[in-house]
Amino acid sequence: MAPCSCYMLYGYQPLIFGHQPHVIRHTIMSISHPRDPLYGITLETIIKELVERYGWAEMGRRVPIRCFLHNPSVKSSLTFLRKTPWARERVEGWYIAYKDV
Repeated sequence: MAPCSCYMLYGYQPLIFGHQPHVIRHTIMSISHPRDPLYGITLETIIKELVERYGWAEMGRRVPIRCFLHNPSVKSSLTFLRKTPWARERVEGWYIAYKDV
């Protein structure tokens, strides 16, 4: 396997059996992921699953934020939740509890 150009530029050499370090790191991370229950799940997936299961009205009742209560959409929810850690934590916590049931 030929080294990629970034390794030629900086003089790095493949580490293990001709594989690049980023390939090894990706393989290891995909085999043994952290104990995070949200690992590999996007915020968009969380919102879509909760909307499908509970609907916007129930989401607005449980997490009373404007993007769930007034003209709700996945896009507006993503924008708000990415900027508002406390709301995102509540939605993610609710999702974890929903998946554990």
